[in-house]
Amino acid sequence: MADESRLVYSSDGEHVVSRQGERASKPAGGQRSRRAKGSTPPPAPADGVVRIHRSTGGRNGKTVTLIVGLPGGEAELDRVLKVLKQHCGAGGTRSGAHLEIQGDHRERVQERLQALGYRVRLAGG
Repeated sequence: MADESRLVYSSDGEHVVSRQGERASKPAGGQRSRRAKGSTPPPAPADGVVRIHRSTGGRNGKTVTLIVGLPGGEAELDRVLKVLKQHCGAGGTRSGAHLEIQGDHRERVQERLQALGYRVRLAGG
């Protein structure tokens, strides 16, 4: 009969069972999720301030302007996105509650959002 104590697969991330059936602890410093440089910023605090970031993470070095913290539903975000894309003369998309405008247009976006009545702050790099 084959050795039945051999571990084939385990979803238990804490312990690994050796061939002899002894439990060995998982090595310290396991895998951690890390944010890539320039990736999507953490969720903005709900303080009523719209934050504008510049990001290149996950886009093969291409720069986008990220707008985070805009209030409103999907229809309102789509309306603001359309206005910003026309103002900057660039493409863009909505990813959840974040707006992305292709290229570095932080100052132009800031001016336009302030004209629309939002409190705006430039954030990040």
